[in-house]
Amino acid sequence: MGANALPPSGSPRSVNSWRRALVAGAIGVLGAASALVTVSVPADAAASTLAAAAQQSGRYFGTAIASGKLGDGTYTGIANREFDMITAENEMKIDATEPQQGQFNFSSGDRIYNWATQNGKRMRGHTLAWHSQQPDWMRNMSGSSLRQAMINHINGVLNHYKGKIPYWDVVNEAYDDNNGGRRDSNLQRTGNDWIEVAFRTARAADPSAKLCYNDYNIDNWTWAKTQGVYNMVKDFKARGVPIDCVGLQSHFNSQSPYNSNYRTTISQFAALGVDVAITELDIQGGSASTYANVVNDCLAVSRCIGITVWGVRDSDSWLGANTSPLLFDSNGNKKAAYNSVLNALNAASPNPPTSPSPGTSPSPGTSPTPGGGTGSGPIRGVASGRCLDVPNASTSDGTALQIWDCNGQTNQTWSSTSAGEIRVYGNKCLDAAGTGNGAKIQIYSCWGGDNQKWRVNSDGSIQGVQSGLCLDAVGAGTGNGTQLQLYSCHGGNNQKWTWNR
Repeated sequence: MGANALPPSGSPRSVNSWRRALVAGAIGVLGAASALVTVSVPADAAASTLAAAAQQSGRYFGTAIASGKLGDGTYTGIANREFDMITAENEMKIDATEPQQGQFNFSSGDRIYNWATQNGKRMRGHTLAWHSQQPDWMRNMSGSSLRQAMINHINGVLNHYKGKIPYWDVVNEAYDDNNGGRRDSNLQRTGNDWIEVAFRTARAADPSAKLCYNDYNIDNWTWAKTQGVYNMVKDFKARGVPIDCVGLQSHFNSQSPYNSNYRTTISQFAALGVDVAITELDIQGGSASTYANVVNDCLAVSRCIGITVWGVRDSDSWLGANTSPLLFDSNGNKKAAYNSVLNALNAASPNPPTSPSPGTSPSPGTSPTPGGGTGSGPIRGVASGRCLDVPNASTSDGTALQIWDCNGQTNQTWSSTSAGEIRVYGNKCLDAAGTGNGAKIQIYSCWGGDNQKWRVNSDGSIQGVQSGLCLDAVGAGTGNGTQLQLYSCHGGNNQKWTWNR
């Protein structure tokens, strides 16, 4: 690997001259022609967007978002339509969130978080501990002072986002490209246990978040770097170090190409008892067949929980538009690679990945029983006499809830768990898509966040743990199809419910 390795994706999005040379070489080998293939609408697609297609098999399809582009209507239109998991491109990294020691700034990160949640999307947090993009004050530290600064940073960020973000890249790019050992860095020089300390600190700070290790060039199973990370994860699982997932960045080019053993890599990590996520996918040259192969490899492993592409349009890529690495061209048009991905997702059989709560380690192949509830039954509105209902018995994440004539079907049968969740279908949770008055009430895959936890009060109200607001029939409506929202608790009958379970 070494000189052949793709530069770290998490780097600032300026591209220096040697990266430009590498990019140019990649285009020469892969060919830009693949990006110019005529795009046709997929025939007989079961779903028409990437997110909806991925949800059919219980997965997500996400993208990286830059806060400075949220004013671009084309950019946000594509992102809102196509993706259901969002990663902040740079806005939650160390230099952005703690520019001065002990002084946190979440303005840019919150802008992305608020946009995502207001549009019914979840987020991956990126990243808490990393040798790169450190602010000056941290770069100049060493030893025990740096170790404590790392701990303080993790606590500060997770205290702000506690219960709000289901996945965090706790440690990013800590392994050397050549020998399978640790990368030399100021963090590594604080002691070889720094990664373990970071994960233990993160678990204590936010027990509900899934904690991930994220790296590039760990896609090829035969490479020393892949084996080094695999052995670390294996050791952590054996010793009870809290690690829940591994992120394969999957930046593919001619010198770090997709390999047919990629599926082996995913399955081998999954067999250790962790989820696997494809976290920063881009393919220089935009090969439609390679994109399809990547998706099919994820779909073949039940614990591959989702895919994130690193940018919306080619013009948004850190690699430059001329590398044609993404699913939409610079004008926002769908490329051939988009169709290949959508078709692959639609061809998957329904197979929701098992994703146990943080801290559990089921043996590979087992499926934890959801919930641990205390009975189930319909939730009926006092004012309307109608039941809390998932329209058309949909199982798609983000489906807005309504009230409807009670019919005893599974889409109106709700169970509670000891964690305060209210579940339907066993694996979908009553979910608030925000914390303010008017926030949408929807179903979403259960992940343990406070926006999926509820208090059932003696007066019949159902109150969000995160928001303190009540489950409310919009406009005090009582008719079929009335939507549900969060609203300030006021004791009205449109906020009172009976639950026979």
